[in-house]
Amino acid sequence: MGDTYPTVEVAAVQAASVFLDREGSTAKACRLIGEAGANGARVIAFPEGFIPAHPVWYHHHPATSAISNRLATELFKNSVEIPGPEIEQLRSAARDAGAYVVMGVCEKIANTIGTMFNTQVFIGPDGSLLGKHQKLMPTVGERLVHMGGFGDTLTAVETEFGPMTGLICGENSNPLAIFAMTAEGTRIHVMSWPNHFPTSGDPMRNRVSVDSQAFAQMSKAWVISACGTVDEDMIRKLEVGPEAAKMLRSPDCCGGSVIVSPGSRIVAGPMGAEEGILYAECNLELGVQTKLRHDFVGHYNRPDIFQLQVNRAAPRIYTVQASPENPELARPTSSTRSSTTPRELPGPASQRTLPGSRAGRRYDARKRARAHRKKR
Repeated sequence: MGDTYPTVEVAAVQAASVFLDREGSTAKACRLIGEAGANGARVIAFPEGFIPAHPVWYHHHPATSAISNRLATELFKNSVEIPGPEIEQLRSAARDAGAYVVMGVCEKIANTIGTMFNTQVFIGPDGSLLGKHQKLMPTVGERLVHMGGFGDTLTAVETEFGPMTGLICGENSNPLAIFAMTAEGTRIHVMSWPNHFPTSGDPMRNRVSVDSQAFAQMSKAWVISACGTVDEDMIRKLEVGPEAAKMLRSPDCCGGSVIVSPGSRIVAGPMGAEEGILYAECNLELGVQTKLRHDFVGHYNRPDIFQLQVNRAAPRIYTVQASPENPELARPTSSTRSSTTPRELPGPASQRTLPGSRAGRRYDARKRARAHRKKR
């Protein structure tokens, strides 16, 4: 009988966040997960930064303006910890729906202030937290509030129907990121998009269709592109002028969610600017048929000529080591993945330093000399 490749019902959620409201956006996301699950979806994809919002104000206001600073502060105050209470609610909703969920969030690390990541969270149908992907390179105004992720989150998650991947917005046109996801063996790929692009570029819906079809052509995976959209509450809170408000209300400005087959054909969508859920049946056997023609990480490539190396190590920005004389100073190391509690080093303020440094060695030597004199 051989192997079987099932048909999977998938959904792209196109909706507006409850703008800069973490709890409201989470509640809305859970309702939409329930609706999509009730309609048979086994994979449910959400837009970029759906909880609590994406920093689109930089499209309309100077970076250092009072309103930009105020909205950025609200973004941090409403960002999501992973794990955290909002993730627990999403896990419960995914479990009730019996579906895989890919959710766009603005992430902050626990016990920190000021640093955020643009993140996709992957949740299984049993409610398990499967992993996350942090956008590697913030785009345009995102650079003012988001830190770039590292290679440790550039990977696939395992599902009952094979590897599933995700990338965020402009990453989906990065040739090396596309190749990495293809090499991970992706069968279903989720693209998360904001609700609109800067006014200086083409409408977002054009890019979404092009990138979705191009990714499908190269990877031979099914592609679910979930776009955000705009509501009146967001327009009001952005405090934009009449021209920008008119643009944001234009049906050509936002939305554009699509679902694309491994043969690069659009099978559902593109949607307009409305809120809604886009569905499609994905026959995974189509991936076999198309890869028999072009498998860019297999028979249709030359590994003796082309290779790609991915660094999965996350760098550490702060490391504390204990000295033999002061073992009590041993503490966990800190990186962008975790945080440690700040502590006071011994000695007066002018002498506090990290063990192992030149000043630290001088401090230890003085301490040993004092102990030696005391013994004498």
